Amino acid sequence: MSVGTSGAKRALRARDVHSAPASPRGDLTDLTDLGIDPDDLPDGLVIADERGRVICFNAAAARITAVPAADALGRQLEWALPLEDLEGRRWWQLTDPYGGLAIRVAQPERNLLLPGGREVLVSARYVRTAPTGPVRRVVVSLRDTEARRRTERSHAELIATVAHELRSPLTSVKGFTATLLAKWERFTDDQKKLMLETVDADANRVTRLIAELLDISRIDSGRLELRRQPVDLGVAVGRHIQSYVASGQSADRFLLRISQPLPDLWADPDKVDQVLSNLLENAVRHGEGTVTIDVEPAPSPRERECAGTSVTVSDEGPGIPEESMNRVFTRFWRGSKRGGTGLGLYIVKGIVEAHGGTITVGRAPGGGAQFRFTLPVGTPAYLL
Repeated sequence: MSVGTSGAKRALRARDVHSAPASPRGDLTDLTDLGIDPDDLPDGLVIADERGRVICFNAAAARITAVPAADALGRQLEWALPLEDLEGRRWWQLTDPYGGLAIRVAQPERNLLLPGGREVLVSARYVRTAPTGPVRRVVVSLRDTEARRRTERSHAELIATVAHELRSPLTSVKGFTATLLAKWERFTDDQKKLMLETVDADANRVTRLIAELLDISRIDSGRLELRRQPVDLGVAVGRHIQSYVASGQSADRFLLRISQPLPDLWADPDKVDQVLSNLLENAVRHGEGTVTIDVEPAPSPRERECAGTSVTVSDEGPGIPEESMNRVFTRFWRGSKRGGTGLGLYIVKGIVEAHGGTITVGRAPGGGAQFRFTLPVGTPAYLL
């Protein structure tokens, strides 16, 4: 136990034994009597008495402020927490917890600055003996903003990526449509057809990007809806292979191996198609040689019965560097510079996990990349 915590408990015990305020909500009794160790709290906790002296400064507060608890205890609150607002004004002088409005009971959470410009999230509560009585305790909660900053940076990266990805196709669409409208008679039918095909392809690109953004929003908020139906993964993979062959890929480029019998699988067929489409596209575009797809039952690690169905997609290309393996399913990861938003595998992982499944990445026997996802066997509850 830290010196700061022990001193805080002794101070709280000495002061609270001789005072019995009417409101139990407004009383901060000895924390040990409640079975709570201040150092166990995830947020910084600072408590000042009726004269503004710090009587509790837990380990998280010491970590966040870089002020040792032993130095803070017994000091004035303004010295232990020299906070400033974003305009450089001293926070405790502005709020004046001990001499301000008698009806004020708290300060809402806001961003404030520690010396050196480090941002922290601060909220405070004023504990009074009566609704408009003098302040008996000032309880301050501190939170580090690093996690929030990472989220904000992620959102900023998403916006920048979307803006960049949208600008190119929209510029193309705008340019071709404006040219056709202004000089329609000057172009041959073949030229018009080429321009319209380009516009159509760019419009499809924008549509795919918007669909990806909607999927990310649903995954992040936990609102990805699944419409489960019986799905034959072998047939689904075969359908994707036929589509690639029809678009010009050699049939010899693909090797499909299905281990029978496969268990009955209930999944969202559209979402499963989205996963297969992404994994196969990555193998075709970024891999080399034969693309091998294995569909087989997935045994349960604890039981002899089948736990689900797994699909493994392997190629014979350069593969994924070892140092990048743990970043493959994060936003904006790109295995190469050859296009893409870097959102596909993040969405794939979200879809698989929404089904209760798992997905992994590794190195294929032929040296390329190998993605394996497993969807659990299970009949929807409403059919049982």
